[in-house]
Formats: sequence, structure tokens, C-alpha cells
Amino acid sequence: MLQIQELVFDAWGRRFFDGASVSIPKDAKVGLVGRNGVGKSTLFKLILGQLTIGGGEIRLPKQARIGSVDQEHPATPVTLLDTVLEADVERARLLSDLETAPPERMGEIYDRLIEIDADRAPSRAAEILSGLGFSNADLARPMAEFSGGWRMRVALAAALFAEPDLLLLDEPTNYLDLEGALWLEARLRKYPHSAVIISHDREILNNSCDHILHLHDGKLDLYVGGYDSFETQRAEKLRLQEATRAKIEAQRAHMQAFVDRFRYKESKARQAQSRLKMIAKLPVISAVLREHTAPFLLPSPERPLAPPLLRLEGVSVGYGGPPILKNLNLRLDLDDRIGLLGVNGAGKSTFAKLVAGALEAESGEMVRSARLRAGWFHQHQIEALDPTDTPLDIIRRIMPEASEAQRRSRLAQFGLGVAKAETTVADLSGGERARLLLNLVAMEAPHLLILDEPTNHLDIDSRRALLDALNDYEGAVILITHDRSLMELVADRLWLAADGTIKPFEGDMEDYARYVVDRARAAARAPSQVAREEPPPPPRAEPPRKAKTPTGPARRRAEAAEAALARATEALAAIDQALLDPDVFAKDPAKAADLGRRREAAQARLAAAEAEWLEAAEAYEAVKEA
Repeated sequence: MLQIQELVFDAWGRRFFDGASVSIPKDAKVGLVGRNGVGKSTLFKLILGQLTIGGGEIRLPKQARIGSVDQEHPATPVTLLDTVLEADVERARLLSDLETAPPERMGEIYDRLIEIDADRAPSRAAEILSGLGFSNADLARPMAEFSGGWRMRVALAAALFAEPDLLLLDEPTNYLDLEGALWLEARLRKYPHSAVIISHDREILNNSCDHILHLHDGKLDLYVGGYDSFETQRAEKLRLQEATRAKIEAQRAHMQAFVDRFRYKESKARQAQSRLKMIAKLPVISAVLREHTAPFLLPSPERPLAPPLLRLEGVSVGYGGPPILKNLNLRLDLDDRIGLLGVNGAGKSTFAKLVAGALEAESGEMVRSARLRAGWFHQHQIEALDPTDTPLDIIRRIMPEASEAQRRSRLAQFGLGVAKAETTVADLSGGERARLLLNLVAMEAPHLLILDEPTNHLDIDSRRALLDALNDYEGAVILITHDRSLMELVADRLWLAADGTIKPFEGDMEDYARYVVDRARAAARAPSQVAREEPPPPPRAEPPRKAKTPTGPARRRAEAAEAALARATEALAAIDQALLDPDVFAKDPAKAADLGRRREAAQARLAAAEAEWLEAAEAYEAVKEA
């Protein structure tokens, strides 16, 4: 479908692509991955012809239609449904032609309309719009009434409805809620043509993509399978690359030693020259450079508070008019990990403000621990940063008594080194700004972290670092995110915001994903009967909290022990692999002895890790059964 050959592109003082080549199969769903700033969006612009390539070529089939979502749809008086229907250019043209076509041509037009299933277009458009969060009442509203974020969804809906031969999507979930991301994941899986998706969402990359295209060092490598399969294949590829490099370098060193020794001996000169030619022919294999991702610092509270941290009984909250949320009957303890679900506008952010203390309850009883410290991260904080500030300016205000060295050290721990410490906020990437704010929010070791879409600007490795930090953190967490993987791995319980209240949700993320997709299908079957919000599945009754046995710490201990066991096993396997090389014993006895000592230590660490894992797993099972 798409062929890229020896692509070269330079811009802004750097080389983005250096002889990159790849061939993407027809109808493949490809996830484009790589570090932030490596050139993924630039590749899309090159494919679309918005930038001029410096060398090589990009080839597509003749008359292939390319679709992308570059910007929000303009605010026009055209209705939402008609705006999406116009994205099918051929259908719109045929319908227009019918109005002026001579009788002898009308039969041909009708035949083509039947062939492209034009009669079903409105219901298909309604299904897409419903899946992206629009209600039946929205279909007749003019585009001018929607905000910029919703018009971005319209642009996405139009691209999906048009079904181009090649669909290019750049971080499509960034402007979707979890419900929209779940629906999009299912939709992309069934997309009838080729699609390339830039995403840091592991679930979309695993469940919607059958290939992963990795952009690194100016090259493009295509892997079959989802993201988990890509990680396994790439790790094995890097291991083989390092093993081959070590072997070639040893061979090079051996021949060079001969040359150095006998180069000036007449009897050995010819052999030395022969070895010099052999050295010149040896391929140069780069050493494997491990990409480092700075961890997040989420210090746990030193002194746990007596339960509950928070108790709501019959609470209503709003902004002076009709309450946004009412009849809230919830309780939060120190070991709770709550995943907050619900469509945009259901009141999730209002609830976050209430819990963070930024909004007062209008009625009911809200009991809050007097010593409760809450750390609250939300996307508006990133937008509110002064673009002329630097991270150093911000940390100076937060740590007025600290020395300059201490402030810079703290920023370095955040992953913002010397160069970034004095870079203005305007010149920091979205990921760097999010990393700065996430670490600042947690600096005071809060008892509760409220995270509202913390991953929007983070790449996959940074999301994994955040996950590790959250699992080590020993306070309570309320998580609002469209990142399904993060939700599944952090949240112990799910609450659903719907129908003007928040209640516990019966089921897991798989159940919720099915509910979201079924709701969109129902809207497509009978769009005139779909209400703005359908009631969720029957919520489970709030369990008696006095009998609740906290499982969070035990679960996290078991997960950490399992990860430590995997690392210990991998370390021992690497040493055993090195010991299989007979040259180690024959040519480097000292290294062989060192490997032997390291193996004994690795074996001891493995035994200790196994014991800890067994103990932690048994403790977790016991807590779950209590």
C-alpha cells in the first residue's frame, strides 16, 4: 500500500530520516512508535506532501485516497450530521448531480449510489458520532455551537466515515475520553483499509494494530504483531546485535594484535597486510544504546491517616445552578485505587475539584480528615503555566529556602537536566511540562493523588515509569484517564459518573469496553431513540467498608516481587549465555572466573527473589480470601 525507499529529510538543523525504507502491506493497521520528537508527525507531513523530501521517494497506488485529522473542523452553520456526510465526497457529488442530471444518466447515478451503500450513510455517520460521544440531539446542531475539542472529534468522525485507502491518525485519543478511546479501539480493528496510527496508548497498539513501525535513528523498522510482540522482538534483535558486535570486535582485536606484532617483520608482512584487508571488510555494528527514561518521584506519606480519608453522604455539588452531581454516597481509604469512568461532561472533573478541596459541597455531609494532603494534577495546569517561566524559576518559588544546587538537583531527579532547567516553558515539550507538574504535585508526599488525564503528553516509556511510581506509592489514588492500560494496572475499583451521580461500577474494564461499544451500536440501530446518556449497567452495592480488607499494598508487593524475579532470572540467563562461549575459558580465564563469581551471586539473588515472590503471592491470596 505504502512504499518508502531511501527516504532522506533534513530540517530545523537536524536529520530526521537517513535512508529510511519500509513497505506497508495493503489493509494493514500499523502503529507508528518512537521517542517524542523523533519525527513521527514529520513522516505524516511527508506522506501528505506538506513537506518536501530531500532524497528517496514515497510511493502510493494511483488515485489512492489519503485521510488525516490535522486540525479541528471549522465552526460553520452546517449541522453536525451533514458535516460528516459531506466527508464522503463521491456520495455528496452524486447526490448533487441527481438534481441536474438528464434522465438518461439518472439510472447510472442511482446504480452507483446503491453500490456505495449511500442509503445507509446517515446511520453509519450516526454510529460513528455516537461512539465519539455525540448525542442524538447533537446531530441537528450547527458546527458553530461546538467547542474546539468537540470539533476535533468531528474531524476524526469525518475521516473515519470517508474510509480513505490510507488513514493517518496522530495521537487520536488525546482529545477523547476513555469511552471514546475504547470505541475507537474497536472501530480501528475493523477498519476496511490501511491505517497508520501514531499513539502512546498500549491498548490501541496491542488490540487495533497488526504491525508496529518503529522510527529510530532516522530509520524505519516494521514488526509484525502488536506492541507487546514488538517489544519482545526488538529486545531479541538488540540482544543478537550486541552479541554479533562483541564477536566481530573480538575478531577485529585478534587480527589487529597480529598486525601490530608482525607488521614490520619481513617474513610476516604479507600475512599482516592480508589481515589488514580482512579488518577493513569487517562490518561496523553500533553498540546497543539503552534509552534512559527518568523515573517519577511520588513520595509516600510518612504518617498514614486513620480511615476514612473521605466520606460522602448524600452530597450534592455544582457551580451555583442545578447540581452537577447529587446523592454522592462514597468512601475513600488510604489504600484505595479508584478508576473514575464516565463520558465527558458527566462530572468527573467536578468530583476531582470536590475531593481536592477546590469546590465546596452544596448539600449533604462531607467528612474529610483534617490532616489530609491532596495532590491534584489536571491538564489545565499545563495550559496555565507562564510561557516565559523556566523550571528553575518555578522550583525557586516552591523551594525558597533551598540552595541553587539543591533546586537543580531536584529538577535533575525530575528528568530535567542542566539544559532543560533554564529552558522556557514555551520551549519545553508537552511531555516535559507534564513530567514537571506531576513531580511538583507529589513533592509534599500527599495522602491522596488525584490525576486527571496525566498521560496525554507522555510517551510509552514515560507512562511505564509513571505506572511504576504509582504502584510504589502508598497513598490513595483517584485516576481519570483515557489510557486503558494504566487504568487496568493501577485501579483496584471502578466508579462510574453517569446520570448526575457517581456509583461503584460492577465489572472490570473489559465489561466497560463492551458496554461502550454496545451503546454505540444501539445508537446506530435506532438513532432517533437514543437518549443523550443511557443508564449504565446496574451498579454494585457499596460494600460495608468496615469489613473491607485492604488489598492494595499486598497486591503491589506481589507485583513488585514478580518483576524482581523476572529481572533476576534474566540476569542469570545472560551470564549463562556468556559462559557458553568456549573462547572465554580458553582466551580469558580471568573473565571466566569473574563470570563464575557473578553467576553465584546471581543464583543467590534469584533464590531470594523466588522466596520473596512466593511469600508475597501467598500473602496476597490470603488477603483476597479474607
